[in-house]
Amino acid sequence: MLGKGSKLYSIFRNKCPRCHEGDFYKYKLNLNPKKITQLYENCPSCGLKYMMEPSFFFGAMYVNYALAVALFVAIFIIAKVFLGLSIFHSFIAIVVISFLLIPVTLRLSRIIWINFFVSYDKDAKKKLS
Repeated sequence: MLGKGSKLYSIFRNKCPRCHEGDFYKYKLNLNPKKITQLYENCPSCGLKYMMEPSFFFGAMYVNYALAVALFVAIFIIAKVFLGLSIFHSFIAIVVISFLLIPVTLRLSRIIWINFFVSYDKDAKKKLS
């Protein structure tokens, strides 16, 4: 399921969606705002152009919205049901945890978005040569 050739492999390892070998992001996950979402123009391995058209990653905002809602609901359930916190404290937990996870959700939404449009091709690296 997480092996090479699956969408989940590309998403969780931040690899090119076509060849699953080249890195998608220039930098590992860090808190520098200028480096969080910087990606290569083309895949270093197969040459896939990541920015397929101008403003391609605007659609990733919808994915990010879905991730944020899922995160909010999960945090609320954990805080309210399992930890027994009040509504106010649950809200504070949602704000703090979601703020801390902004870099993760931004990166995750972009890689999920491009995986909607690009499929794995095991011969992509050979075609570049």
